Amino acid sequence: MNSLFKALNDETRRQIVELLKEKDMNAGEIAERFHISKPSISHHLDILKQADLVTSEKKGQFVEYSLNTTILEDLLNWILTLKK
Repeated sequence: MNSLFKALNDETRRQIVELLKEKDMNAGEIAERFHISKPSISHHLDILKQADLVTSEKKGQFVEYSLNTTILEDLLNWILTLKK
């Protein structure tokens, strides 16, 4: 859970999650949306993967990233238990 909160604590990573909510993308497509270096985007994607927020799959010469909604459902369920 700590890695999940760490991943969501950064604005760029939250924006990447928002992008992946719309469709699966490769790192180059994600990087085009930001004014930071590609290595920085890769670092953010690694943190999101460590937190299980995104998954990756090699497709040809590209790696495609997808949002893992299961972890978000788990987080939401946990937050809702705090309300009880």
